[in-house]
Amino acid sequence: MYDILRKHIEKIIPLTDKEAELVFPFFVSKKYKKHQFLIQQGEPVKYNYFILEGLLKLVLTEDNGKSFIVGFAMEDWWETDFQAYYQQADASMSLECIEDTQVLCLSLDDYRNLCKTVPKMEHFFLQKAYAGYIAAQQRIISSMTSNTSQRYAELLKRYPTLVQRVPKFLLAAYLGVSRETLSRLSQ
Repeated sequence: MYDILRKHIEKIIPLTDKEAELVFPFFVSKKYKKHQFLIQQGEPVKYNYFILEGLLKLVLTEDNGKSFIVGFAMEDWWETDFQAYYQQADASMSLECIEDTQVLCLSLDDYRNLCKTVPKMEHFFLQKAYAGYIAAQQRIISSMTSNTSQRYAELLKRYPTLVQRVPKFLLAAYLGVSRETLSRLSQ
């Protein structure tokens, strides 16, 4: 499992064998079952998760019970409630397994100590943050300027394997359309 993490990191920065040995102890491996929560809204956020295997959804639920899917995460992705994680606050969103999932967990203290121990890891995390910020901006712009058909086509193009794994009703919720509308689009 740590070889997966190393390959992921080395897409951005090279690691010597010694640096890799220093990186791995900061992570804790955990497994979760389908429908299990890694984060529950209103509770403290302990970890940032690197997904080794499985599929997750990040969900915001309003007081009236209405839910919004903020995003999905699959293998080779990082996910958490980033605001709550970095501010050590209670979660404003829940992170739930769509499939059985295995992750590597990184606490905020361990993140900080990792960046001190292997300083180039700070550059790695900065690059991941940039990529996440860009993706979030693109999704916001798309939701403001594209019709449903265009948003669905963009999702298919950008994340073809994700679309094959996520149930249609969740994809519809993510796109903000009815399942019937999504069915018409996917024909």
